[in-house]
Amino acid sequence: MPSFDVSTFQAGAFNKDASTPSIEQDKEHQHGAVRRSVSRTLEDQKEIYKAPFKPSNLRWDALVLAPTAVFLATDRHIENNLPGGHYTFYQDTSNIAIGGLAATLAGVWMYGIKADHPHAKETGLLELETLVNTFLIYAPMQFIAGRQRPGEGNGHGDFWQHHAINTSFPGGHAMFTWAMATVVAQEYPKPWVQVLNYTAAFTVTTTRFLARDHWASDMWVGAALGVAIGTHVFHAHCDPELSASCMRHHQKMLKRKANLAKSALYAWPNAKPTEDYASGRPISQ
Repeated sequence: MPSFDVSTFQAGAFNKDASTPSIEQDKEHQHGAVRRSVSRTLEDQKEIYKAPFKPSNLRWDALVLAPTAVFLATDRHIENNLPGGHYTFYQDTSNIAIGGLAATLAGVWMYGIKADHPHAKETGLLELETLVNTFLIYAPMQFIAGRQRPGEGNGHGDFWQHHAINTSFPGGHAMFTWAMATVVAQEYPKPWVQVLNYTAAFTVTTTRFLARDHWASDMWVGAALGVAIGTHVFHAHCDPELSASCMRHHQKMLKRKANLAKSALYAWPNAKPTEDYASGRPISQ
């Protein structure tokens, strides 16, 4: 007659509540991950909105705002001199380019999760965070600007005519594509990767413009915002051990902080450098 030794079973093997702590821990971990993601996104939004007003970014502000003003003044002239026809072809080309880029990045993320590849997982996660941050900038700008697309209204591209998103300004396809391309080009700073990603972003921007979906200024501002948001998210959350460009950025920030620590202004309002400053040790705050 068959027999078995009860002592060979683990304690709690027949207890239906034995797995409860593990389930509760998993739920707590998931809730913690959600809270961290929300907190990171809110912090990103704060820093992105503050970025244009930082003195170190004023030159970049000028490089974006000056062409924007030129494009706004010449939008109608540029639009009237574009080649006509093939609008469906241009839209299809744009959809293929942005769809291909998005599908490739989704594949990289899935590979990272399945193979437990840290760099691929970081790429996918930062791309998702970039898209969320891009949408949170895009949506209010669209609603506030309410600009008419080419061919709408009087054909002048007037602002404040719509009270919804999916209007003309800024160019959404350009904004999202350049944001995605910027992150992956920074994660993998190889020439062929950068060429492929930026070519996809440029193709989307150009074809949407030629399809008469946006004015020139819409696409310029959308592309600039996409690059800025993608760069911020990458620099804020990348791992220096995974990406050479991330390592260079962190080394640059550490060098800048070290130079600041050596400055006499760091010890202000003391007219005479403190002992910590003179010795080269970090100054307590």
